[in-house]
Amino acid sequence: MTSRSLNTPRRGGDLLVQSLLAQHVDRAFCVPGESYLAVLDALFEERDSIDLVVCRNEGGAANMAEAYGKLTGRPGVCFVTRGPGATHASIGVHTAFQDSTPMVLFIGQVARSMRDREGFQEVDFPAMFAPLAKWSAEINDAARIPEYVHRAFQTAMAGRPGPVVLSLPEDMLSEAVSEARAPGPAAAPVSGAPTPAQVEEICAMVARAERPVMIVGGGGWTQQTGRDVERFAERFGVAVVASLRCQDYVSNHHPNYVGHLTIGAEPSLVRRVQEADLLLVFGARLGEMTTKGYTIVEPGAGRQPMIHVYPDPEELGRVYQPTLPVNAGAAPTAAALAAAVPGRAHGREDWLKACRAEYERTLDVAPRSTPVDPAAVVAHLHRVLPADTIVASGAGNYTAWVHKYWQFTSYRTQLAPTSGAMGYGVPAAIAAARSLPGRTVLCFAGDGCFMMTGQELATATQYGVKVLFVIINNGMYGTIRMHQEREFPERVHGTDLVNPDFVGLAQAYGLHAERVTATAAFPDAVARALAAPGSALIEVVTDPDLISVRTTITAMREAAHREVSS
Repeated sequence: MTSRSLNTPRRGGDLLVQSLLAQHVDRAFCVPGESYLAVLDALFEERDSIDLVVCRNEGGAANMAEAYGKLTGRPGVCFVTRGPGATHASIGVHTAFQDSTPMVLFIGQVARSMRDREGFQEVDFPAMFAPLAKWSAEINDAARIPEYVHRAFQTAMAGRPGPVVLSLPEDMLSEAVSEARAPGPAAAPVSGAPTPAQVEEICAMVARAERPVMIVGGGGWTQQTGRDVERFAERFGVAVVASLRCQDYVSNHHPNYVGHLTIGAEPSLVRRVQEADLLLVFGARLGEMTTKGYTIVEPGAGRQPMIHVYPDPEELGRVYQPTLPVNAGAAPTAAALAAAVPGRAHGREDWLKACRAEYERTLDVAPRSTPVDPAAVVAHLHRVLPADTIVASGAGNYTAWVHKYWQFTSYRTQLAPTSGAMGYGVPAAIAAARSLPGRTVLCFAGDGCFMMTGQELATATQYGVKVLFVIINNGMYGTIRMHQEREFPERVHGTDLVNPDFVGLAQAYGLHAERVTATAAFPDAVARALAAPGSALIEVVTDPDLISVRTTITAMREAAHREVSS
């Protein structure tokens, strides 16, 4: 028992921290604020039990908590102050919502006597976060803190996982609590299982199909879920496709894995999905990016029979009208399907081999006449880093090289926002390195993406984590520039960047850092970076003309001129 609990009544802040311990919280991310000083003081008493990671920006803290939730399946915990702190953190909440990641954000709030007067940094947080979270509320009675915290963790993990936001009035946290319900048992994930009849019908529909394709994604996944899916796909003859940034859900080396419905997916894969005579959508929502603006798979009843397995009944039938909707979690459904016995030989060996061969051809790195080839950079990293390396990235055209050339082996080795949030990779990588210190962690970032959360290098240094940061620097917001060149050729405005000296910047934070301007120099730079005692950064300077994994600015402009001429 701590000295505080011996000599003083429990405060709301003390009860909050005890409630976190009851939920097995071992790490929290924060930017400190005067609005929740009582919590910080209570965390001081439990500093040997809860590792408090202090970040440089609330956006970084929230993204770290979101990444922790992805890695562990338990809610990532984040503390921020009111007003600017909460608005900065909202980016991580939005990512957790769209990525179906369990997370709990605690926000210090003005005192209850100040509410509704537009006090200093006051915001109505339950209203603000209502469309961004599964549940948002304010705790006004300190005695009810255990109830609210348990509900927050339960809600974050139940069904489709997601974020919860709790607002904490400053005076409530300092209030003495004489009578309060003790923190209860830890919350646990809750998801429905398919009925035996549904499992039987899934197997029967797969057996009748000639070209069944399974699209995997969503929340509530585990490594065992991936192995069960692989077993089912192999025994029943199903091609497996990853939805956006869910490539690590199954091993990319498995013969039934045939590709990734990323932004700008391979045309051969798009054709295979469109030609499928059965779609088994397994945990994925089939959002705009995965479906190429809802064109690869059409909304409504669609052209193909569809089985949609999803843990949230409100999603089933919302955009797509499946032939067989199954309100169940991915894990129990995968386990049931893995145990099912095929009724007959499926006879799809040639079709599956053709699908797999098309995928494997996309991995070939063709030589490019450019000083630095990002494809060769990713291919080299994939060769020399361990198979269980955790690869973190944000959003931008640079990510296409990772998605195309990195083969993921197991869950969870990819940290990437399906929400398309820039700035995610740096904090996510730091959270991974802090949480799993024995694992190799690679952060792949664009110059624009890095600059949004690059100050978290200070956090990496403060906590002594080891991350390899690789920055692809082309001096522009590449994705927007690509769209700009497509819609308004040669009218470049608002997309150029003047960047700092990334090597000097990293060195100022205490990192080993190098700049690479030729592909041939990259392997030695990687070797030196990996040998460094702490984190290291490699700036890879690329030709701005190399705008994406498939085309160049020159080619886009030439195509535009041909269109005008014709």
